[in-house]
Amino acid sequence: MNVLVVEDDEALSRTLEALLTAASMQVQRVSTGKAASQAARRGGLDVIVLDIGLPDIDGFAVLSELRHGSVAVPIVVLTARDTVQDKVAGLDLGADDYVLKPFAPAELVARIRAAVRRADGVASPVVRIGALECDWTGGRITVSDHPVDLRPREWAVLKALVTRAGRVVERDMLAAEVFHQDEPVGPNALDVHVSRLRRKLGPDAPEIRSVRGFGYRLQP
Repeated sequence: MNVLVVEDDEALSRTLEALLTAASMQVQRVSTGKAASQAARRGGLDVIVLDIGLPDIDGFAVLSELRHGSVAVPIVVLTARDTVQDKVAGLDLGADDYVLKPFAPAELVARIRAAVRRADGVASPVVRIGALECDWTGGRITVSDHPVDLRPREWAVLKALVTRAGRVVERDMLAAEVFHQDEPVGPNALDVHVSRLRRKLGPDAPEIRSVRGFGYRLQP
């Protein structure tokens, strides 16, 4: 797994390199938004770990530029900005996950791997399953050519299920990809988001089946 670490704090950047290298990842480090854009466009990456407080360009601007430039590689935001507005902005701009500093090393590695797994097998940013079409880069979901407006967590549920269409996604794994590590999550929170997603997609979309006591499956 090839990882681009975009972090201007040299000590933290080296720590991340050591952590990810120990997890059998190949790490490339840059410290500016300009260098991040150049490295991402060269290709060959499996995932980008992106800080927001960069010295030259705001990390959100880098994120937006990459997504509008059709860079579809998973991007995990790693930042100390912990407001709801920042989290929503990052996810709406196309981040695959939003991890807060300070972070638990094992959890960061797990979230990076989860982001890559979600993207595994999706060669194109546009995925079609029956009447459902998902444009990951453009941020557009349609069913029978009709646009569907999703909230960030509904989007995260759909993406996790679509990238594993036909397979059961365990509840714990799905919850880890939908909620952030610092959030208090009620026992029925995941079910609420799945229920809202089903309702918004409607009867023409592929069925989201509940596998009792285990998880959910998008039926292709």
